Order: sequence, then C-alpha cells, then structure tokens
Amino acid sequence: MRILITGAAGFIGSHITDAALAAGHDVRGLDSLTPAVHDGLPDYWPAEAELVTGDVRDPRVVERALDGVDAVCHQAALVGLGVNLSDLPPYCDVNVTGTAVLLEAMGRREVPRLVLASSMVVYGEGRYDCPEHGPVRPPARERADLERGRFEPRCTSCGSDLRTATVPESAPLDPRNVYAISKAAQEQLAGVWTSLTGGSAVALRYHNVYGPRMPRDTPYAGVAAIFRSALEAGRAPRVFEDGAQRRDFVHVADVAAANLAALESGQPGRLRAYNVASGEPHTIGQMAAALAGAFGGPAPQVTGEFRLGDVRHVVASPELAAAELGFRAQTAFSDGMAQFAHAPLRNPSRAPQLS
Repeated sequence: MRILITGAAGFIGSHITDAALAAGHDVRGLDSLTPAVHDGLPDYWPAEAELVTGDVRDPRVVERALDGVDAVCHQAALVGLGVNLSDLPPYCDVNVTGTAVLLEAMGRREVPRLVLASSMVVYGEGRYDCPEHGPVRPPARERADLERGRFEPRCTSCGSDLRTATVPESAPLDPRNVYAISKAAQEQLAGVWTSLTGGSAVALRYHNVYGPRMPRDTPYAGVAAIFRSALEAGRAPRVFEDGAQRRDFVHVADVAAANLAALESGQPGRLRAYNVASGEPHTIGQMAAALAGAFGGPAPQVTGEFRLGDVRHVVASPELAAAELGFRAQTAFSDGMAQFAHAPLRNPSRAPQLS
C-alpha cells in the first residue's frame, strides 16, 4: 500500500512512518518542517521514505502529496490545550481548515481510506457514576473550587463525590477547549467525507502518548515530555492539582501499531472511532514518580496549581479496538517509563507545534 502520512516528521508521525516501512508499505510524508518545531529535516527521517515539504492548508501541496497514494494517515495538527483567546484562530485554521483541504482533495483524487489522529480530549471529562444517582456528566469545574483545592467533580444532583469508570467510544462528545473542539470537528468532517465519497475513515482517539522524539522544553508538549524536560534540566517535575488525576499513558510504538491496524480496517461510507489506550490507568503523580525514579530524580513536586480547561479523569476502554482492529497495546507502563526516561527528545520548539 502507498500511504501518505501528514505530519510525518513529527513525534507520532515519524513512528508511524518507521512502522509502515517495516511492514513493507511505500511511504510519502507531508510535513511543513516549520522552524518553530523542526531545525531542518530531523536526523531520524528514513532515507527510503519520500518527503513533501509544505503546509496541509495549501491545496497545491496537498494535490502533489496525494498523487498515486492508496490511503492517508492524517497526523498534522497544532497540539496542546489551546488556553488563550489568541489560540482560537490558529487551532481552527490548521486543524479544521487543513483537514477540510485534505479531505476535499482526497475526494477529487478518489483516495478511499483515511486514518485520522483524534484524541481523548473530545470526551471532555471522563465517565462517572454517583452511588445514588447513577451515571453523571459533570460540567466544567469551577475556578473557585479549583482555587480551594476541590479538584474532584461532584454529582450534579446531590453534590457527592463520584466514582470513575472507563469511557467507551459511544460516549457523547463534550470538547472543553479549542484543541478538543478542533479534534471533534476533524472527526465530523471525516464523517461528512465518508458520506459524500463512500470512503472509509477511522478516527483513533489517542490517550496520553509518550515516547522517543517528543519535543523538549515546550508547554505545548504532553505532560510526559514536560516532566522529562524538567528532569533533564535538573528540576523536579511540577505536578498540578494534587497529582491524583487519572489518565491512560500509551507508548508511541503502540500508537503506530494502531495506525497500521486501522489502515487494514474501515467500512466504506462510514466513520469508526476507537480509543487507543493501554488499558492500564495511572495518576499523573504516579507517572511523574515512575519517570523521576527511572531517570534518577529529583522527586516530583505537587504544586496544587491548575489550568482551566483541564479535565480531572479520563480513563478509556480499549475493548472495541481489540475486537474490531485486533489492536492491544504491548508496552507495559513500567517498561515504557524506564525507556522514556533515557530516550532522545527533539530539539526545543517555542510555539504551538505544526507537524
């Protein structure tokens, strides 16, 4: 299969590129190589893969990149929460308009398969149950509660603390920041594209991805890279809230494997979404402690700080991906963190990452 991977030189895209080549596919990458993210072509880019340098929002570049391809893995995006008003235009422009440009060109070129990098952020808060009132969808947490150190969502009926549960793909979407809104919009655009063209689309809702080639020293990177950058600089990882936020940390090699599995799946005229998760939830505090321990310190510092727009707990069910894609993550948390503690990071970037 000849595959176009957008954002191919970035963190996740480069690992998909390596995995696709190892599986015998022909790979063409598309990446802007914007100076804010890449200091030229990364030294890990494989010589046997073609790379088109350009912006996914540019129809001429996209047309050239799609020539002769059978499928597209769309990874190019601005990442991070997007917490300021100034973030709204660029996130919508790159993530939403860029996807629309790509899909329109795919339809005209009759490229029938799409694998889309989505995210667990489309769910908003995770799934919760109240012992008395059953399933609860808590609203966004109030600043006043966070300032008082009241981090756990409460039952909207009785105010009681809630129990967390795993989120299935059937959960309603409830994006709570501009990045999440852009990811939900990408999924919806892909659904429209399948209806109009009869193509197949698979949206992979990545949970907290970590591993080699994450960018160092940037607030737009995932929390694992932020902690690792601090350790490398001799600083203690700063853990927000009380560190008890639950997440699912999935290694980038497993994410690449999920993309290859999704390329062999898909149903004509339909969009299917899957959680890409390890199935082993851990708290942010546990992750920081494991990473610091494997690196050799210093120990994490729990700060009580918070960011509006962050959610408290998101823990996924990986069962649908196992049943329909045949995908299960293979990297154990302890092994992955031990490896990541000494894995190479990418050179610093000073702006939201377009990759």
